[in-house]
Amino acid sequence: MDYEYAPLRLPSNVDRPTATAQLTIQAEYSGWELTRVRLFRDGTRKVVLRRMTTVKPQPGLSY
Repeated sequence: MDYEYAPLRLPSNVDRPTATAQLTIQAEYSGWELTRVRLFRDGTRKVVLRRMTTVKPQPGLSY
């Protein structure tokens, strides 16, 4: 399986419920899933989302 990754950095002024709502919307409508969350001392969060990539068939080949 191939995945594409989307690293995000959420600033410290984004509270947890707001971050949860934003990530839930991305998961629901864009097919992303949460891979990793790191919380730093300054309050920022580094989030990594991933989703499966679709393999496009090459021209001239049939599956």
